[in-house]
Amino acid sequence: MNGDDYCELCDLPLSQCPHGRPAPAPAPPPAKKAPAPRTRTPKEPATPRARKSPEPPVRTSAAVRKWTPSDQLEPVIIQILEQAGGELDNDGALAAIEERLGEHFRSGDRDRTPTGELRWQLAARKARQSLIRQGLMTKERPGIWTLS
Repeated sequence: MNGDDYCELCDLPLSQCPHGRPAPAPAPPPAKKAPAPRTRTPKEPATPRARKSPEPPVRTSAAVRKWTPSDQLEPVIIQILEQAGGELDNDGALAAIEERLGEHFRSGDRDRTPTGELRWQLAARKARQSLIRQGLMTKERPGIWTLS
């Protein structure tokens, strides 16, 4: 197994990674029913129509996030790695994130994903991948979080 056989999301070998499993085959599409025959109705007399506004309707309520988005973890990860000398192992980085943000986590952050991982840890790994794509971190060794 060479260095390219590790998952980008969880730093585990692909043989052990829950992300490397192939997706199940898609289900066949349901059979289509023949459309019902259309009947014509007489036209109603013309009435003036209300003008439609070119602006979309105003939202009165915003959706409340249940867990912390990964982009909010990016600056925290950079600060933690700078304080640690630029490098931490995976467990150390996650422990430092939990220590710093544990009391500020949202209600769903401690819920588990379908793969059994805590949601905040998934968000932290996604933030790490984003920082790698931005060039702020490197992925030299599996399981090690390193600033570039």
